[in-house]
Amino acid sequence: MGKFKDTNIQTLIGLVLRIGIITSVSIVFIGGVFYLYRHGHTIEDYRVFKGIPDFVQHPESLINGFFDLKGQAIIQTGIILLIATPILRVIFSAIGFVLEKDYMYVGISLLVLFVIFMSLLNGHAG
Repeated sequence: MGKFKDTNIQTLIGLVLRIGIITSVSIVFIGGVFYLYRHGHTIEDYRVFKGIPDFVQHPESLINGFFDLKGQAIIQTGIILLIATPILRVIFSAIGFVLEKDYMYVGISLLVLFVIFMSLLNGHAG
């Protein structure tokens, strides 16, 4: 195996970001098309709160809604992928720092991941 280069991991991280963004935007767009096809003719009554969709509370409903081609579930899946993209970037950065044997930045990357996951679990940002 040849010598690991910093440019290799930077190229990989850039590719992960591009693929993640393009994929998530495409999924949201497709979900929007399905949603407008099924619900584009209805007029919403915003005076009455109808609650949140079931798939927001139950991940298995999101998966079922995605495969049933429900527009809102497809859009939500794209948004989740969009949120996951920078998290994957931090993970790939940590792997790159391990390969470079730059353990201080490995620790910083793991700390950033810890903060992100704690924010996701707590529902607080910043």
